[in-house]
Amino acid sequence: MRPVSPRRDRSQLQQIVSGVSEGIIIIDPDRTIVWANDAALAMHGADKLADLGKNVETYRKRFRLRYRNNHPLSRGEYPIERVIAGERFDDVTVQVTRVRNQDQAWVHQIRSLVITERSGEPDCFILITRDVTEQYEAEKRFEAAFNANPAPAIICRLADLRYVKVNQGFTEMTGYPSEKIIGRSISDIDVLADAEQRQLALERLKEGRTIPQMEAHIPLPGRTQKFVIVAGQPIEMDDENCMLFTFADIDSRKKAETALRQSEERFATSFRLAPVPATIANLAGFKILEVNEAFRQITGYTEEEVIGRGATEIHLWVDRVAQQQFEKALEETGSIRNLDLQMKAKDGTILDCLVSSEIVRINDWRCVLCVMLDITERKRSEEELIEAIEAVMQDTSWLSRTIVEKLAALRQSSRASRSTADLDDLTDREREILGLICEGMTDAQMSATLSLSKNTVRNHVASLYRKLGVNRRGAAIIWGRERGITRNRVVKRKRREK
Repeated sequence: MRPVSPRRDRSQLQQIVSGVSEGIIIIDPDRTIVWANDAALAMHGADKLADLGKNVETYRKRFRLRYRNNHPLSRGEYPIERVIAGERFDDVTVQVTRVRNQDQAWVHQIRSLVITERSGEPDCFILITRDVTEQYEAEKRFEAAFNANPAPAIICRLADLRYVKVNQGFTEMTGYPSEKIIGRSISDIDVLADAEQRQLALERLKEGRTIPQMEAHIPLPGRTQKFVIVAGQPIEMDDENCMLFTFADIDSRKKAETALRQSEERFATSFRLAPVPATIANLAGFKILEVNEAFRQITGYTEEEVIGRGATEIHLWVDRVAQQQFEKALEETGSIRNLDLQMKAKDGTILDCLVSSEIVRINDWRCVLCVMLDITERKRSEEELIEAIEAVMQDTSWLSRTIVEKLAALRQSSRASRSTADLDDLTDREREILGLICEGMTDAQMSATLSLSKNTVRNHVASLYRKLGVNRRGAAIIWGRERGITRNRVVKRKRREK
Protein backbone atom coordinates (compact mmCIF):
# COMPACT_ATOMS: atom_id res chain seq x y z
CA MET A 1 0.00 0.00 0.00
CA ARG A 2 1.31 3.41 -0.98
CA PRO A 3 2.20 5.55 2.06
CA VAL A 4 0.08 8.66 2.55
CA SER A 5 2.09 11.75 1.80
CA PRO A 6 1.86 14.72 4.15
CA ARG A 7 -0.80 17.31 3.35
CA ARG A 8 0.62 19.91 1.00
CA ASP A 9 -0.01 23.63 1.10
CA ARG A 10 -2.03 24.52 -2.00
CA SER A 11 -3.29 27.89 -0.82
CA GLN A 12 -1.81 29.71 -3.80
CA LEU A 13 -3.48 27.34 -6.22
CA GLN A 14 -6.74 27.74 -4.38
CA GLN A 15 -6.49 31.52 -4.55
CA ILE A 16 -5.90 31.36 -8.28
CA VAL A 17 -8.97 29.23 -9.07
CA SER A 18 -11.38 30.31 -6.35
CA GLY A 19 -12.83 33.18 -8.41
CA VAL A 20 -13.29 31.42 -11.72
CA SER A 21 -16.84 30.73 -12.93
CA GLU A 22 -16.16 27.06 -13.57
CA GLY A 23 -16.40 24.58 -10.74
CA ILE A 24 -13.05 23.33 -9.41
CA ILE A 25 -12.62 20.27 -7.22
CA ILE A 26 -9.16 19.20 -5.97
CA ILE A 27 -8.53 15.60 -4.92
CA ASP A 28 -5.38 14.34 -3.18
CA PRO A 29 -3.63 11.19 -4.34
CA ASP A 30 -5.03 9.49 -1.22
CA ARG A 31 -8.53 9.99 -2.80
CA THR A 32 -9.48 12.70 -0.31
CA ILE A 33 -11.49 15.69 -1.58
CA VAL A 34 -9.42 18.53 -0.20
CA TRP A 35 -10.98 21.65 -1.74
CA ALA A 36 -13.76 22.98 -3.95
CA ASN A 37 -14.60 26.52 -4.99
CA ASP A 38 -18.03 28.11 -4.51
CA ALA A 39 -19.03 27.41 -8.12
CA ALA A 40 -18.36 23.66 -7.68
CA LEU A 41 -20.35 23.58 -4.43
CA ALA A 42 -23.31 25.39 -6.06
CA MET A 43 -23.27 22.93 -8.96
CA HIS A 44 -23.84 20.14 -6.42
CA GLY A 45 -26.34 21.97 -4.23
CA ALA A 46 -23.77 21.97 -1.41
CA ASP A 47 -23.13 24.60 1.21
CA LYS A 48 -19.70 23.38 2.37
CA LEU A 49 -16.97 21.03 1.25
CA ALA A 50 -18.11 18.25 3.59
CA ASP A 51 -21.41 18.07 1.66
CA LEU A 52 -19.49 16.69 -1.32
CA GLY A 53 -18.13 13.84 0.76
CA LYS A 54 -14.87 13.17 2.53
CA ASN A 55 -13.38 11.22 -0.34
CA VAL A 56 -14.10 9.68 -3.76
CA GLU A 57 -16.08 6.77 -2.30
CA THR A 58 -18.30 9.04 -0.23
CA TYR A 59 -18.90 11.30 -3.26
CA ARG A 60 -20.08 8.31 -5.31
CA LYS A 61 -22.51 7.34 -2.55
CA ARG A 62 -23.98 10.83 -2.25
CA PHE A 63 -24.38 11.65 -5.95
CA ARG A 64 -25.89 9.61 -8.76
CA LEU A 65 -24.50 10.24 -12.23
CA ARG A 66 -26.08 9.31 -15.57
CA TYR A 67 -25.10 9.86 -19.16
CA ARG A 68 -27.45 11.96 -21.32
CA ASN A 69 -29.01 8.80 -22.72
CA ASN A 70 -30.10 8.09 -19.10
CA HIS A 71 -27.63 5.21 -18.75
CA PRO A 72 -26.23 5.20 -15.15
CA LEU A 73 -22.48 5.36 -14.57
CA SER A 74 -21.21 2.29 -12.77
CA ARG A 75 -18.26 1.93 -10.37
CA GLY A 76 -15.04 3.25 -11.92
CA GLU A 77 -16.90 5.36 -14.55
CA TYR A 78 -17.42 8.45 -12.41
CA PRO A 79 -15.21 11.32 -13.62
CA ILE A 80 -13.82 11.70 -10.08
CA GLU A 81 -12.72 8.04 -10.21
CA ARG A 82 -11.31 8.32 -13.71
CA VAL A 83 -9.17 11.33 -12.83
CA ILE A 84 -7.78 9.55 -9.72
CA ALA A 85 -6.80 6.72 -12.06
CA GLY A 86 -4.73 9.30 -13.96
CA GLU A 87 -7.06 9.49 -16.98
CA ARG A 88 -7.17 12.71 -18.90
CA PHE A 89 -10.48 13.55 -20.65
CA ASP A 90 -12.34 16.52 -22.09
CA ASP A 91 -16.00 17.43 -22.05
CA VAL A 92 -17.59 14.41 -20.41
CA THR A 93 -21.27 15.32 -20.05
CA VAL A 94 -23.24 13.76 -17.21
CA GLN A 95 -26.46 14.38 -15.34
CA VAL A 96 -25.92 14.74 -11.56
CA THR A 97 -28.56 14.19 -8.87
CA ARG A 98 -28.34 13.96 -5.09
CA VAL A 99 -29.24 10.50 -3.81
CA ARG A 100 -31.27 11.95 -0.94
CA ASN A 101 -33.03 14.60 -3.03
CA GLN A 102 -33.48 13.52 -6.60
CA ASP A 103 -35.60 16.55 -7.42
CA GLN A 104 -32.33 18.45 -7.63
CA ALA A 105 -30.50 17.73 -10.88
CA TRP A 106 -27.74 19.39 -12.88
CA VAL A 107 -25.97 18.68 -16.13
CA HIS A 108 -22.17 18.95 -15.85
CA GLN A 109 -19.62 19.11 -18.61
CA ILE A 110 -16.37 17.92 -17.00
CA ARG A 111 -12.72 17.81 -17.99
CA SER A 112 -9.75 16.55 -15.98
CA LEU A 113 -6.38 18.01 -15.02
CA VAL A 114 -3.50 16.20 -13.31
CA ILE A 115 -0.85 18.30 -11.50
CA THR A 116 2.44 16.43 -11.18
CA GLU A 117 5.59 16.93 -9.15
CA ARG A 118 9.03 17.29 -10.69
CA SER A 119 9.50 13.62 -10.23
CA GLY A 120 6.46 12.98 -12.39
CA GLU A 121 4.37 11.70 -9.53
CA PRO A 122 0.86 13.21 -9.29
CA ASP A 123 0.63 16.03 -6.80
CA CYS A 124 -3.15 16.45 -7.07
CA PHE A 125 -6.07 15.75 -9.36
CA ILE A 126 -8.48 18.44 -10.51
CA LEU A 127 -12.01 18.24 -11.98
CA ILE A 128 -13.05 21.34 -13.92
CA THR A 129 -16.82 21.46 -14.23
CA ARG A 130 -19.09 23.67 -16.32
CA ASP A 131 -22.81 23.83 -15.54
CA VAL A 132 -24.70 23.28 -18.83
CA THR A 133 -28.07 22.60 -17.20
CA GLU A 134 -29.84 25.51 -18.91
CA GLN A 135 -28.44 24.53 -22.27
CA TYR A 136 -29.47 20.92 -21.68
CA GLU A 137 -32.99 21.97 -20.62
CA ALA A 138 -33.29 24.15 -23.71
CA GLU A 139 -32.22 21.20 -25.86
CA LYS A 140 -34.76 18.99 -24.10
CA ARG A 141 -37.49 21.52 -24.79
CA PHE A 142 -36.39 21.75 -28.40
CA GLU A 143 -36.30 17.97 -28.66
CA ALA A 144 -39.81 17.67 -27.25
CA ALA A 145 -41.14 20.40 -29.52
CA PHE A 146 -39.34 18.98 -32.55
CA ASN A 147 -40.74 15.50 -32.01
CA ALA A 148 -44.26 16.71 -31.17
CA ASN A 149 -44.48 19.17 -34.03
CA PRO A 150 -46.91 17.78 -36.64
CA ALA A 151 -45.11 19.75 -39.35
CA PRO A 152 -42.51 17.53 -41.08
CA ALA A 153 -38.94 18.46 -40.11
CA ILE A 154 -35.42 17.10 -40.46
CA ILE A 155 -32.01 18.31 -39.21
CA CYS A 156 -28.86 18.15 -41.31
CA ARG A 157 -25.35 18.56 -39.86
CA LEU A 158 -23.47 21.17 -41.89
CA ALA A 159 -20.02 19.64 -41.39
CA ASP A 160 -20.78 16.58 -43.52
CA LEU A 161 -24.37 17.29 -44.73
CA ARG A 162 -25.71 14.19 -43.01
CA TYR A 163 -29.07 13.94 -41.32
CA VAL A 164 -28.88 13.70 -37.54
CA LYS A 165 -32.51 14.02 -36.47
CA VAL A 166 -35.94 13.53 -37.99
CA ASN A 167 -39.43 13.88 -36.55
CA GLN A 168 -42.51 11.70 -37.00
CA GLY A 169 -44.17 14.23 -39.31
CA PHE A 170 -41.38 13.75 -41.85
CA THR A 171 -41.43 9.95 -41.67
CA GLU A 172 -45.22 9.92 -42.11
CA MET A 173 -45.07 12.33 -45.04
CA THR A 174 -42.32 10.47 -46.89
CA GLY A 175 -42.77 6.85 -45.80
CA TYR A 176 -39.10 6.60 -44.78
CA PRO A 177 -38.51 5.03 -41.33
CA SER A 178 -36.14 7.11 -39.19
CA GLU A 179 -33.41 4.46 -39.29
CA LYS A 180 -33.34 4.79 -43.09
CA ILE A 181 -32.74 8.55 -42.78
CA ILE A 182 -30.38 9.18 -39.85
CA GLY A 183 -26.77 9.10 -41.04
CA ARG A 184 -27.64 9.44 -44.72
CA SER A 185 -26.48 12.48 -46.65
CA ILE A 186 -28.48 15.09 -48.49
CA SER A 187 -27.25 13.58 -51.74
CA ASP A 188 -29.02 10.33 -50.79
CA ILE A 189 -32.34 11.98 -49.90
CA ASP A 190 -32.30 15.37 -51.58
CA VAL A 191 -34.88 17.56 -49.86
CA LEU A 192 -34.03 20.36 -52.30
CA ALA A 193 -34.61 18.31 -55.46
CA ASP A 194 -36.04 20.44 -58.29
CA ALA A 195 -36.36 23.40 -55.93
CA GLU A 196 -37.50 26.65 -57.53
CA GLN A 197 -34.26 28.35 -56.48
CA ARG A 198 -32.09 25.29 -56.01
CA GLN A 199 -28.77 27.05 -56.65
CA LEU A 200 -29.59 29.73 -54.07
CA ALA A 201 -30.66 27.07 -51.58
CA LEU A 202 -27.42 25.11 -52.02
CA GLU A 203 -25.33 28.27 -51.60
CA ARG A 204 -27.22 29.18 -48.40
CA LEU A 205 -26.82 25.62 -47.10
CA LYS A 206 -23.06 25.73 -47.72
CA GLU A 207 -22.81 29.10 -45.93
CA GLY A 208 -25.08 28.03 -43.06
CA ARG A 209 -27.59 30.81 -43.81
CA THR A 210 -31.38 30.88 -43.85
CA ILE A 211 -32.96 29.20 -46.88
CA PRO A 212 -36.18 31.01 -47.92
CA GLN A 213 -39.41 29.13 -48.61
CA MET A 214 -39.61 27.53 -52.04
CA GLU A 215 -41.38 24.71 -53.80
CA ALA A 216 -39.44 21.48 -54.27
CA HIS A 217 -39.80 17.72 -54.70
CA ILE A 218 -38.86 15.10 -52.13
CA PRO A 219 -37.90 11.69 -53.54
CA LEU A 220 -39.95 8.90 -51.95
CA PRO A 221 -39.42 5.15 -51.72
CA GLY A 222 -40.44 3.48 -54.96
CA ARG A 223 -39.06 6.22 -57.22
CA THR A 224 -42.01 8.53 -56.70
CA GLN A 225 -41.89 12.08 -55.42
CA LYS A 226 -43.93 14.53 -53.36
CA PHE A 227 -44.51 18.24 -53.87
CA VAL A 228 -43.55 20.31 -50.79
CA ILE A 229 -42.70 23.81 -49.68
CA VAL A 230 -39.31 23.68 -47.95
CA ALA A 231 -37.44 26.23 -45.83
CA GLY A 232 -34.16 26.00 -43.91
CA GLN A 233 -33.11 27.63 -40.63
CA PRO A 234 -29.55 27.37 -39.24
CA ILE A 235 -29.39 26.09 -35.65
CA GLU A 236 -26.79 24.75 -33.24
CA MET A 237 -27.33 21.31 -31.77
CA ASP A 238 -24.89 19.46 -29.51
CA ASP A 239 -22.36 22.20 -30.22
CA GLU A 240 -22.52 21.49 -33.95
CA ASN A 241 -23.80 23.78 -36.69
CA CYS A 242 -26.87 22.30 -38.34
CA MET A 243 -29.69 23.21 -40.71
CA LEU A 244 -33.29 22.65 -39.67
CA PHE A 245 -35.46 21.91 -42.71
CA THR A 246 -39.24 22.27 -42.32
CA PHE A 247 -41.84 21.28 -44.88
CA ALA A 248 -45.44 21.91 -45.92
CA ASP A 249 -47.04 19.09 -47.90
CA ILE A 250 -48.67 20.56 -51.02
CA ASP A 251 -48.82 17.32 -52.98
CA SER A 252 -52.63 17.09 -52.92
CA ARG A 253 -52.98 20.73 -53.92
CA LYS A 254 -50.49 20.34 -56.78
CA LYS A 255 -52.20 17.22 -58.06
CA ALA A 256 -55.58 18.95 -57.84
CA GLU A 257 -54.18 21.94 -59.74
CA THR A 258 -52.76 19.62 -62.39
CA ALA A 259 -56.05 17.73 -62.69
CA LEU A 260 -57.95 21.02 -62.90
CA ARG A 261 -55.62 22.37 -65.56
CA GLN A 262 -55.95 19.18 -67.59
CA SER A 263 -59.72 19.25 -67.16
CA GLU A 264 -59.86 22.86 -68.32
CA GLU A 265 -57.67 22.01 -71.30
CA ARG A 266 -60.00 19.13 -72.24
CA PHE A 267 -63.03 21.41 -71.81
CA ALA A 268 -61.44 24.12 -73.94
CA THR A 269 -60.61 21.60 -76.67
CA SER A 270 -64.10 20.08 -76.58
CA PHE A 271 -65.70 23.53 -76.65
CA ARG A 272 -63.55 24.71 -79.54
CA LEU A 273 -64.08 21.58 -81.67
CA ALA A 274 -67.76 20.96 -80.85
CA PRO A 275 -69.78 20.53 -84.09
CA VAL A 276 -72.72 22.53 -82.67
CA PRO A 277 -72.68 26.30 -81.99
CA ALA A 278 -71.73 27.16 -78.41
CA THR A 279 -71.01 30.27 -76.37
CA ILE A 280 -69.66 31.06 -72.89
CA ALA A 281 -70.95 34.18 -71.15
CA ASN A 282 -70.63 35.56 -67.63
CA LEU A 283 -73.70 35.04 -65.50
CA ALA A 284 -73.69 38.65 -64.33
CA GLY A 285 -74.89 40.51 -67.41
CA PHE A 286 -74.66 37.61 -69.88
CA LYS A 287 -71.70 39.23 -71.67
CA ILE A 288 -70.18 36.80 -74.19
CA LEU A 289 -66.69 35.62 -73.22
CA GLU A 290 -66.01 32.94 -75.84
CA VAL A 291 -67.61 31.45 -78.98
CA ASN A 292 -66.60 28.35 -80.92
CA GLU A 293 -66.00 27.87 -84.64
CA ALA A 294 -69.44 26.34 -85.25
CA PHE A 295 -71.09 29.49 -83.80
CA ARG A 296 -69.01 31.75 -86.04
CA GLN A 297 -69.90 29.70 -89.10
CA ILE A 298 -73.65 29.53 -88.49
CA THR A 299 -74.09 33.18 -87.45
CA GLY A 300 -71.45 34.86 -89.58
CA TYR A 301 -70.08 36.83 -86.61
CA THR A 302 -66.35 37.13 -85.91
CA GLU A 303 -64.95 36.90 -82.37
CA GLU A 304 -64.23 40.63 -82.33
CA GLU A 305 -67.89 41.39 -83.07
CA VAL A 306 -69.32 39.40 -80.15
CA ILE A 307 -66.71 39.05 -77.38
CA GLY A 308 -67.54 41.38 -74.50
CA ARG A 309 -71.04 42.12 -75.82
CA GLY A 310 -74.39 40.80 -74.68
CA ALA A 311 -76.90 38.88 -76.79
CA THR A 312 -79.20 41.94 -76.66
CA GLU A 313 -76.51 44.20 -78.13
CA ILE A 314 -76.06 42.02 -81.23
CA HIS A 315 -79.79 41.12 -81.41
CA LEU A 316 -78.96 37.43 -81.25
CA TRP A 317 -82.44 36.28 -80.24
CA VAL A 318 -85.51 37.22 -82.27
CA ASP A 319 -87.96 37.33 -79.36
CA ARG A 320 -86.67 39.74 -76.68
CA VAL A 321 -89.33 38.63 -74.15
CA ALA A 322 -88.47 34.95 -74.68
CA GLN A 323 -84.79 35.82 -74.17
CA GLN A 324 -85.50 37.57 -70.85
CA GLN A 325 -87.62 34.64 -69.66
CA PHE A 326 -84.86 32.22 -70.71
CA GLU A 327 -82.20 34.18 -68.77
CA LYS A 328 -84.41 34.49 -65.68
CA ALA A 329 -85.26 30.76 -65.69
CA LEU A 330 -81.56 29.91 -66.06
CA GLU A 331 -80.59 32.10 -63.07
CA GLU A 332 -83.28 30.43 -60.94
CA THR A 333 -82.84 26.79 -61.98
CA GLY A 334 -79.21 26.70 -63.13
CA SER A 335 -80.02 24.58 -66.16
CA ILE A 336 -82.23 24.74 -69.29
CA ARG A 337 -82.67 21.87 -71.75
CA ASN A 338 -83.92 21.98 -75.36
CA LEU A 339 -85.75 25.30 -75.22
CA ASP A 340 -87.22 26.28 -78.60
CA LEU A 341 -85.87 29.75 -79.51
CA GLN A 342 -85.21 31.63 -82.74
CA MET A 343 -81.75 33.04 -83.34
CA LYS A 344 -80.86 35.76 -85.84
CA ALA A 345 -77.64 35.48 -87.85
CA LYS A 346 -75.53 38.51 -88.77
CA ASP A 347 -77.15 38.72 -92.24
CA GLY A 348 -80.66 38.64 -90.73
CA THR A 349 -81.36 34.96 -91.38
CA ILE A 350 -83.73 33.48 -88.79
CA LEU A 351 -82.59 30.13 -87.38
CA ASP A 352 -84.81 27.82 -85.30
CA CYS A 353 -82.78 26.36 -82.45
CA LEU A 354 -83.12 24.02 -79.50
CA VAL A 355 -81.12 25.82 -76.81
CA SER A 356 -79.57 24.06 -73.81
CA SER A 357 -77.72 26.02 -71.16
CA GLU A 358 -75.93 25.33 -67.86
CA ILE A 359 -74.32 27.49 -65.19
CA VAL A 360 -70.68 26.40 -64.82
CA ARG A 361 -67.67 27.66 -62.85
CA ILE A 362 -64.60 28.60 -64.88
CA ASN A 363 -61.55 30.04 -63.09
CA ASP A 364 -63.73 30.79 -60.04
CA TRP A 365 -66.20 32.77 -62.19
CA ARG A 366 -69.85 31.73 -62.57
CA CYS A 367 -70.44 31.46 -66.29
CA VAL A 368 -73.15 30.31 -68.66
CA LEU A 369 -72.40 27.60 -71.20
CA CYS A 370 -74.97 27.76 -74.00
CA VAL A 371 -75.31 25.21 -76.82
CA MET A 372 -77.62 25.76 -79.83
CA LEU A 373 -78.88 22.93 -82.03
CA ASP A 374 -80.02 24.24 -85.43
CA ILE A 375 -83.40 22.64 -86.26
CA THR A 376 -84.37 25.09 -89.02
CA GLU A 377 -84.54 22.40 -91.71
CA ARG A 378 -86.47 20.06 -89.46
CA LYS A 379 -89.00 22.77 -88.61
CA ARG A 380 -89.34 23.66 -92.28
CA SER A 381 -90.05 20.02 -93.10
CA GLU A 382 -92.67 19.88 -90.35
CA GLU A 383 -94.38 23.01 -91.67
CA GLU A 384 -94.40 21.65 -95.19
CA LEU A 385 -95.89 18.40 -93.93
CA ILE A 386 -98.63 20.24 -92.04
CA GLU A 387 -99.44 22.38 -95.09
CA ALA A 388 -99.68 19.23 -97.23
CA ILE A 389 -101.97 17.55 -94.69
CA GLU A 390 -104.23 20.61 -94.53
CA ALA A 391 -104.39 20.78 -98.34
CA VAL A 392 -105.40 17.16 -98.51
CA MET A 393 -107.96 17.66 -95.75
CA GLN A 394 -109.75 20.25 -97.95
CA ASP A 395 -111.03 17.45 -100.17
CA THR A 396 -111.44 14.09 -98.47
CA SER A 397 -114.20 12.68 -100.68
CA TRP A 398 -111.86 10.17 -102.25
CA LEU A 399 -110.21 9.09 -99.00
CA SER A 400 -111.47 6.44 -96.67
CA ARG A 401 -112.70 7.51 -93.22
CA THR A 402 -109.78 5.71 -91.55
CA ILE A 403 -107.17 7.64 -93.54
CA VAL A 404 -108.94 10.94 -92.86
CA GLU A 405 -108.96 10.22 -89.12
CA LYS A 406 -105.26 9.34 -89.14
CA LEU A 407 -104.40 12.52 -91.04
CA ALA A 408 -106.48 14.55 -88.60
CA ALA A 409 -104.70 12.94 -85.66
CA LEU A 410 -101.33 13.65 -87.25
CA ARG A 411 -102.31 17.29 -87.72
CA GLN A 412 -103.45 17.58 -84.10
CA SER A 413 -100.19 15.95 -82.92
CA SER A 414 -98.12 18.40 -84.92
CA ARG A 415 -100.07 21.36 -83.58
CA ALA A 416 -99.73 20.07 -80.03
CA SER A 417 -95.96 20.14 -80.50
CA ARG A 418 -96.27 23.91 -80.88
CA SER A 419 -97.46 24.10 -77.27
CA THR A 420 -101.01 25.36 -77.86
CA ALA A 421 -102.20 23.76 -74.62
CA ASP A 422 -104.31 25.82 -72.22
CA LEU A 423 -104.50 25.74 -68.44
CA ASP A 424 -108.00 24.30 -68.69
CA ASP A 425 -106.53 21.28 -70.48
CA LEU A 426 -104.61 20.38 -67.32
CA THR A 427 -105.97 18.35 -64.40
CA ASP A 428 -105.82 19.80 -60.89
CA ARG A 429 -102.92 17.51 -60.08
CA GLU A 430 -101.03 18.53 -63.23
CA ARG A 431 -101.55 22.22 -62.41
CA GLU A 432 -100.27 21.55 -58.89
CA ILE A 433 -97.22 19.70 -60.27
CA LEU A 434 -96.58 22.59 -62.68
CA GLY A 435 -96.76 25.07 -59.77
CA LEU A 436 -94.15 23.09 -57.82
CA ILE A 437 -91.90 22.86 -60.89
CA CYS A 438 -92.13 26.64 -61.28
CA GLU A 439 -91.01 26.95 -57.65
CA GLY A 440 -87.87 24.96 -58.54
CA MET A 441 -88.73 21.69 -56.77
CA THR A 442 -87.16 18.39 -57.83
CA ASP A 443 -89.17 15.18 -58.29
CA ALA A 444 -88.02 13.98 -54.87
CA GLN A 445 -89.11 17.24 -53.20
CA MET A 446 -92.50 17.11 -54.94
CA SER A 447 -92.91 13.50 -53.80
CA ALA A 448 -92.37 14.54 -50.18
CA THR A 449 -94.57 17.65 -50.44
CA LEU A 450 -97.54 15.86 -52.07
CA SER A 451 -97.10 12.55 -50.20
CA LEU A 452 -96.89 10.71 -53.52
CA SER A 453 -94.46 8.06 -54.68
CA LYS A 454 -91.64 9.15 -56.95
CA ASN A 455 -93.01 7.01 -59.79
CA THR A 456 -96.41 8.71 -59.49
CA VAL A 457 -94.80 12.13 -59.60
CA ARG A 458 -92.76 11.16 -62.65
CA ASN A 459 -95.91 9.93 -64.41
CA HIS A 460 -97.68 13.25 -63.73
CA VAL A 461 -94.63 15.16 -64.99
CA ALA A 462 -94.50 13.08 -68.19
CA SER A 463 -98.23 13.66 -68.80
CA LEU A 464 -97.79 17.39 -68.18
CA TYR A 465 -94.86 17.55 -70.67
CA ARG A 466 -96.97 15.84 -73.35
CA LYS A 467 -99.80 18.31 -72.94
CA LEU A 468 -97.50 21.33 -72.98
CA GLY A 469 -95.49 20.04 -75.93
CA VAL A 470 -92.20 20.31 -74.03
CA ASN A 471 -89.63 17.78 -72.92
CA ARG A 472 -87.54 19.68 -70.38
CA ARG A 473 -88.15 21.28 -67.00
CA GLY A 474 -86.83 24.70 -68.07
CA ALA A 475 -89.33 24.94 -70.94
CA ALA A 476 -92.17 23.92 -68.60
CA ILE A 477 -91.10 26.67 -66.15
CA ILE A 478 -91.17 29.29 -68.90
CA TRP A 479 -94.59 28.05 -70.11
CA GLY A 480 -96.01 28.15 -66.58
CA ARG A 481 -94.57 31.52 -65.61
CA GLU A 482 -95.85 33.10 -68.80
CA ARG A 483 -99.28 32.21 -67.42
CA GLY A 484 -98.54 33.23 -63.83
CA ILE A 485 -98.50 29.68 -62.47
CA THR A 486 -97.38 29.14 -58.86
CA ARG A 487 -98.42 26.54 -56.34
CA ASN A 488 -100.18 29.17 -54.20
CA ARG A 489 -102.31 30.22 -57.13
CA VAL A 490 -103.24 26.60 -57.84
CA VAL A 491 -104.25 26.05 -54.21
CA LYS A 492 -106.40 29.21 -54.12
CA ARG A 493 -108.13 28.18 -57.32
CA LYS A 494 -108.95 24.74 -55.93
CA ARG A 495 -110.42 26.37 -52.82
CA ARG A 496 -112.62 28.67 -54.92
CA GLU A 497 -113.89 25.74 -56.98
CA LYS A 498 -114.84 23.92 -53.79
